[in-house]
Amino acid sequence: MKVDLHNHTTLCNHATGSMDEYIQKAIEKNTQYFGFSEHAPMDFDTKYRMRFDQMAAYEQDILALQEKYKNQINILYGYEVDFLPNFMDKRVLNAKVDYLIGSVHFIGKWGFDNPEFIGEYKNRDIDLIWKEYFEAIEAMAKSGYFDIVGHLDLIKVFKYMPKKDIRLLAKDALVAIKKVNMVIEINMAGYRKPIAQAYPSPLLLEEISALDIPITFGSDAHKPEQVSLYSNEVETLAKAYGYNKCVTFKQREKELITF
Repeated sequence: MKVDLHNHTTLCNHATGSMDEYIQKAIEKNTQYFGFSEHAPMDFDTKYRMRFDQMAAYEQDILALQEKYKNQINILYGYEVDFLPNFMDKRVLNAKVDYLIGSVHFIGKWGFDNPEFIGEYKNRDIDLIWKEYFEAIEAMAKSGYFDIVGHLDLIKVFKYMPKKDIRLLAKDALVAIKKVNMVIEINMAGYRKPIAQAYPSPLLLEEISALDIPITFGSDAHKPEQVSLYSNEVETLAKAYGYNKCVTFKQREKELITF
C-alpha cells in the first residue's frame, strides 16, 4: 500500500512494538508514505493517549526516523485528535505537523468503541446513537481544525446497526466534509473488529464517491504486524467506487498519489 497515514505507537498505552518495527513492516509492504498519528494528548481519558510532556520526544523520534530511512520511505508526522469541544488543546491543533486526523470516539463522555463500555448500547436508542455520532462528525468537519476524517463510521464497530438509512444519517456530515475539503480515510481496522468491514462501509463510500471527496488509507495499526494487513482489500474497495488516487500530506498540504 503506497500511502498509510494512520498508525500508532506505544505512547498511547494500548499499542506494542517499536517505531522502527512499524517502519520496517511498511517498507516490506512497499509503502511509500507512512504516517504516525498518535492519539493526541488532552485532559480527558488520559489512560489511552500520550501525555503533553511526550510531544517533543514524539516529534524528535519521527525526525530521527525520517533521517534514518530517508532513502527507503517517506515518514510523516501527525496526530489523531479526539473531537471533544472544551478538551482539544492548541498545543496539538497548532503543532507543525504534516496532518491532523479528526476522530470521534465519544458520544458525550461515553467511549462507544471501547469494549469496556459496550453494555451502554442496551441503554440507548440505536438510531439516536447514530444520529448523535454523525452530528459530532459534522461538527468536527465544521471546526476547520483537521485534514482527515478518521474511521468515518466507527459507530458500527460492534454491529449495533440503525433502523434508519445510514446514508440519510450521514448526509449532513458528508456535505460538511466536502465543503471544507477534508479527506476521508479508508481505514482497515474494521476488518479486525466484530463488524469485519472497512471504515467507511461500501454504502457510504458510494455517497463519498458521488460527492467527489478525496480519500486516503490507514492501517490504524497498534502493533507492527497490523501494518498493511488488509491493504489489498481496502485498495480493491476504493477502486470499485472509482478511485485510483489517494492523498498524502506534507505540512498540511495535499498531494495526490496514484495507487
